[in-house]
Amino acid sequence: MADAFILDALRTPRGRRRGSLAEVHPVQLAGSLLGALAGRGIVPDRIDDVVLGTVSAVGEQGGVLARSAVRAAELPVSVPGMQVNRYCASGLEAVTTAAGRVAAGFDELIVAGGVESMSRVPLGADGGPYAVDPANLVPWSLIPQGVSADAIASRDGFSRADVDAYAVQSQQRAAAAWEEGRFSRSIVPVSTPEGVLLLDRDEHMRPGTTADALAGLAPAFAAYGGDGFDAVVRREHPEIARIEHVHTAGNSSGIVDGAGLVVVGSAAAASSLGLAPRARIVATTSVGSDPTLMLTGPVAATEKVLARAGLSHDDIDLYEINEAFASVVLHWLRETGVDPERTNVSGGAIALGHPLGATGAMLIGTALDELERRDQQRALVSLCVGGGMASAMVIERV
Repeated sequence: MADAFILDALRTPRGRRRGSLAEVHPVQLAGSLLGALAGRGIVPDRIDDVVLGTVSAVGEQGGVLARSAVRAAELPVSVPGMQVNRYCASGLEAVTTAAGRVAAGFDELIVAGGVESMSRVPLGADGGPYAVDPANLVPWSLIPQGVSADAIASRDGFSRADVDAYAVQSQQRAAAAWEEGRFSRSIVPVSTPEGVLLLDRDEHMRPGTTADALAGLAPAFAAYGGDGFDAVVRREHPEIARIEHVHTAGNSSGIVDGAGLVVVGSAAAASSLGLAPRARIVATTSVGSDPTLMLTGPVAATEKVLARAGLSHDDIDLYEINEAFASVVLHWLRETGVDPERTNVSGGAIALGHPLGATGAMLIGTALDELERRDQQRALVSLCVGGGMASAMVIERV
């Protein structure tokens, strides 16, 4: 197998729900990034495929959105498109798909990533067997993700103060990252077709967030628990005697709009384009996990991808663990023993937002930018996935 290299990574700013990007069609969100590739040295007619992750692939995000985005960007008609879905890890899964095809020698240059307009296509708009038919929830032991996050916090002993403190840290780190220009290489501002700037900065952040302010927010998932899902947790995990509903809108990932891309290519493609590869994709994996405590999967995914890469935690400089909920990262930190100062150093989805299908690709770009800024070598990216799954990837600068 040949090496698959990351030649570039770019993303839109994240726009808050019903915010600055709400009027931008998801095809245009992805298309604007594809259109920016030529200015970064990517010759459009050299692209073998565009692979995009989208979670709610229905309505304006239905069909094969990637092909529509190719046409919106006015790329050559020879460039095809493909859509993938592994829920919150869809963007990372798209990059994994691209890397596998390049490593196998089937293709030389693939643009992969994801897009999600959560303003225009709300979370859950595509339905799904366990979401639409409650009868499926009982035998599968599936529960709403927020209840799962609360159950994890209750089992691990994370208090409301603990998860709120983590959320404040996420806000502070994201604000510092923007102030220091850490995202400047990756960000592609979004404008109207007439050239009017819509957004050039992540919009969901609340840099002035305090623990006192967060303490005043109501629990977001207590009603779901009272509808019977707390009982499912106790049935499957009797060691959790009582569920404390500690997650709120302030310590959970933000609902936002955005797109992210990673350009994956072979050594030959990089050389012919005159581009120096920025990183090598070392290993990638996905795992299944407890469907009730469905957000614990990044622990197993982390260990599996490290074993696959022949590496240990001592070999990893930076970690990006998606902040779906505060307890997800707190649990991962507790189980792995990784230094929090190496984890989500530029903030995460609590502060910046989680545009479902795009987040995995965005985190790869964030990790790579930060490795370069610190002159470090390796990063590990992992995301929990609904239904009890998780994905992870290790990248290495070259």
